Amino acid sequence: MDNEKNFKPYIPADKIMPEFTFTSIILGALLAVVFGGANAYLGLRVGMTVSASIPAAVVSMGIIRKVLRKNSILENNMVQTIGSAGESLAAGAIFTLPALFMWAQEDSAISAPHFLEIAAITICGGLLGVLFMVPLRTALIVEEHGVLPFPEGTACAEVLLAGEKGGSKSKIVFSGLGISALYKFIADGFCLFNSEADWQVKPLKGAGFGIDVLPALAGVGYICGLQISGYMFAGGVIAWFVLMPLISLFGADAVIVPADKAISMMTTNQVWSSYIRYIGAGAVAAGGIISLIKTLPVIVKTFRKAVQGFGHKETEQLRTNKDLPMLFVLGGALAIAIIIWLMPSVPISFLGALIIVIFGFFFATVSSRMVGLVGSSNNPVSGMAIATLLIATALLKSTGTTGYEGMASAICIGTVICIVAAMAGDTSQDLKTGYIVGATPMSQQIGELFGAVISGFAIGGVMYLLNAAWKFGSNELPAPQASLMKLVVEGVMGGSLPWGLVFCGVGLAVAIEILGLPILPVAIGLYLPIHLSSPIFIGGVIRWFMENKKKCSSEEERKGFVENGVLYSSGLIAGEGLVGIFLAVLAIIPFKDGSVADFINLGGILGNTGSIIFFILLLASLIFFSVQKDKAKV
Repeated sequence: MDNEKNFKPYIPADKIMPEFTFTSIILGALLAVVFGGANAYLGLRVGMTVSASIPAAVVSMGIIRKVLRKNSILENNMVQTIGSAGESLAAGAIFTLPALFMWAQEDSAISAPHFLEIAAITICGGLLGVLFMVPLRTALIVEEHGVLPFPEGTACAEVLLAGEKGGSKSKIVFSGLGISALYKFIADGFCLFNSEADWQVKPLKGAGFGIDVLPALAGVGYICGLQISGYMFAGGVIAWFVLMPLISLFGADAVIVPADKAISMMTTNQVWSSYIRYIGAGAVAAGGIISLIKTLPVIVKTFRKAVQGFGHKETEQLRTNKDLPMLFVLGGALAIAIIIWLMPSVPISFLGALIIVIFGFFFATVSSRMVGLVGSSNNPVSGMAIATLLIATALLKSTGTTGYEGMASAICIGTVICIVAAMAGDTSQDLKTGYIVGATPMSQQIGELFGAVISGFAIGGVMYLLNAAWKFGSNELPAPQASLMKLVVEGVMGGSLPWGLVFCGVGLAVAIEILGLPILPVAIGLYLPIHLSSPIFIGGVIRWFMENKKKCSSEEERKGFVENGVLYSSGLIAGEGLVGIFLAVLAIIPFKDGSVADFINLGGILGNTGSIIFFILLLASLIFFSVQKDKAKV
């Protein structure tokens, strides 16, 4: 195609520069662990993760250029390629695997999955996601350059190219990380003030409002922007100011299943837990399936392109056209499928391995195409996981694999598929970045494989640690996506879901679709407590303010302010995630009659007032660092 022939990467194909080096491997691995752990913590709290590519690239430039005094854009690109793998694996793992821990909590006869089981599942899913993306690169990245925008991949390339001119962007990321870490330790370590402020709306019985005054949530809102965060908050308003008051009004003193007490005796959180989360589950499930149905034309087109791509003659002479050999890709995928089937610690049968291979490549194709169109943040990975779980659970049940064995197998199958889809989307974004800057695709693909292995072990340890400290499904770690997947599997396997509430959620999703609004953000806001969507919305409002700042001298200056805010927000997310993991360590270290975490706990002596004051100061810091002007080298 003309796009392919006319495009010239920043680093020409005939120029050799340091790329897959010892420095890029070590630094990339460290960032994969850091951002993977931070995103695991974030996803277990709010049910969503954020892209790590741009902050990883910025940190890489700060260390490689400023500290090590080296200058190679391809080395920086390799660092972000390896570093972003942790975020993708975290997304797939935390959306599903906590369900296994929750079943173990509910039934003492069931053992929680051990570390090697988690690591094996995540690593296999990550490796398959990379391998399945390799044959799609030519069709999606090269031949459709200029057609598929790949927003995050293109933005990351712009950051790397801007870094060649110098600047101080990395300082903003580290500032956000440090301030967030300190804030988080004061809030949830010393517990100087309540990290969650809560109010009852007495004139409207059943209604309530709250806000988690934590840095990661404001950062997520800033990165997502006003529109997406506004949709999430709208879902929360529907739940907490419409549905819950109606349930309290009509239910009165009645005891309605699945609750076991009168509605008039329930707190707002109990009403949400007993009824709203099932309505939200139906809305999220319907939203995911509708999103998949709407992308069917894209899916068919991508499959056709992928099949045609197998027959293309590779131009091996050009460094920028070298992919992993197809024999390695096919042999590796087959070997991993066999390992998944035969590994005793992973409860997946031959049928399950077959489902993984078929649906894995299918959803890897869908995911890669989707992120090319709408970006990784809008990739319906959870919808793909739900569709997989519905089919896998039904097939396992029909073949006689029922009970916990069948449900655990379904969750493990769904986990691998979820990670495959997330990893394929991340790989495609990274390969797009590499295509623009002139990286070697095969080197990037090897880097992704390495990052998947490192991140798999790290995330397995993080999940074990967080569950030991607070337990999945608790207020500290609600694990909303995994709770939804658990409900789906239980509902199909045992018929235990309150289907009336679920179908009410489906009806809401259909109504939202008819109105032309994006279903998933609204449905997630409906499913999550309003305490989480409200700070996300505030972060989105600040982003909107920066995008429309009238005192900027130029559009370029306004764009720079927004970019600074995104980098600072990424630091906020990473800082809170890291301290959250550290606090989990303190929570399991015994001290006197409790733990170290209990000993330093001040009990929220400043109350809700202190919460609001500190949160306002945090938001002020976000604005302050957003409007910093880059001091670029001349």
